[in-house]
Amino acid sequence: MFAWEQDGTEYGLKPMNCANHAHVYGDERHSYRDLPLKFAEFGTCYRNEQSGELSGMLRVRGFTQDDGHAFLREDQLREELLAHVRVVEEIYDSFGFDVEYVLETKGDDAIGSDEIWETATGALRNALETEGLDYDVEAGEAAFYGPKIGVNAIDALDRSWTIGTVQVDFNIPERLDLAYVGEDNEEHRPVAIHRALLGSFERFMAVLIEHFKGNFPTWLAPEQVRVLPISDDQLEYADSVAADIREAGFRVEVEDRDMTVGRKIRAGHDDRVPYMLIVGSDEADAETVSVRDRQEREVNDVELSTFVDHLRTERDQKSEDPYFVPVQNH
Repeated sequence: MFAWEQDGTEYGLKPMNCANHAHVYGDERHSYRDLPLKFAEFGTCYRNEQSGELSGMLRVRGFTQDDGHAFLREDQLREELLAHVRVVEEIYDSFGFDVEYVLETKGDDAIGSDEIWETATGALRNALETEGLDYDVEAGEAAFYGPKIGVNAIDALDRSWTIGTVQVDFNIPERLDLAYVGEDNEEHRPVAIHRALLGSFERFMAVLIEHFKGNFPTWLAPEQVRVLPISDDQLEYADSVAADIREAGFRVEVEDRDMTVGRKIRAGHDDRVPYMLIVGSDEADAETVSVRDRQEREVNDVELSTFVDHLRTERDQKSEDPYFVPVQNH
């Protein structure tokens, strides 16, 4: 981690978010009825990685991740882990990722009883197998504080990167003396589940960009539609078209730079915008648009409402490629 001393005081940059959530939990007294108790944040962390290990957005020294922790009773472990794995599966399915699941099991430096390790590892294994997910076992590779499911993605150079994780943690509750009052009125130690669904946003975005080769599907593209007026005479109509699309809940911009329509189209292709709507005097008079997708397919004289209805369908289906033009040509 990054650590230094200044004016007789030691400072350090936060390498993880786990302790923060544990302190929030420990700030109040909890009953067994309160559990599971869950906390989540988009937390920024810093790791003093060696310069030779840094790799673009895939391995950085400062990153933000979707960190979450659940504090629960041992008898809740199986159900909670299954719920976490289902959320992970749903997220990566929605992006169309081919991911590898890895189960890391107890190593020689493990803390905690054999019984709790067996319970936790069995619960992780059950979650993977209940969902029918193929996984590899990395025996003895778990951190000392608990077994883990790692979600690995493969980049363009065929390298494996861990993005999402679901991990059981016996260490944090013990070291920070966390407790809950059980049904027997005695204090008991909770178990913690750490989960990062996307992991580091920086790494996730790098993998995402490589996965789609920069051609984000319409539902995911930062700019879903670009309206291209042929001349300034159509700017008012272009703004009206964009306003209607924006009102329907889509991300749209008007290309109002002083360029020929050919240059505007090339700029749209360079920016990998899924759809461009070309509006000239004919379209303005007829209150229609010409639709061009990033595959350079085009169809003319389209009612704007027809195009917007298709956008909704494409968004809801999470289609990987724009397909308005082929549908219109059938």
